[in-house]
Amino acid sequence: MKIFCLISLSVFTTFAAIPNKPVDKVDVSRFAGKWYSLSSIPTAFDKGTRETTTTYTLNTYGYFSVITTAKKDDNEVHTYKSKLFPDAKQNNAEMKAQFIWPFKVDYWVIDLAKDYSYVVVGHPEHKFLFIMSRKPALDKKLYDGLVAKCKAMGYPVEKLTSQHHD
Repeated sequence: MKIFCLISLSVFTTFAAIPNKPVDKVDVSRFAGKWYSLSSIPTAFDKGTRETTTTYTLNTYGYFSVITTAKKDDNEVHTYKSKLFPDAKQNNAEMKAQFIWPFKVDYWVIDLAKDYSYVVVGHPEHKFLFIMSRKPALDKKLYDGLVAKCKAMGYPVEKLTSQHHD
């Protein structure tokens, strides 16, 4: 019985944690376009926002020009511009986001649907998390599965806030 318990405990701890790492590859042309932010662990940049969308446009310089729109408490739509730099050496799964020049932050694609219908973006130190979709909502079972996977990767998912897309 003790052996069975030890084996069970070993199997459980082996599979309970998933490494926090980027996906194997991101096709930047398929990643481009409009994404709905469904929920996030807010950063200083996006605290208090809702109905956030982000559009990534791949330009001739090899990086994305990014336009983010969101509503805040004043109910007005605010627009923010930034840049996103894919790293071809890392198969474009490890990127750098630049909100204010010259500072860049890690922006890892940690989960991605084969059909690019959803993406999960994280950080190597779990500083932020974004669950995004091409539509304003995801199937609840799929969404819950993504949250569970993020939790197993070490993200504090209890801090996730909804973007309340109608």
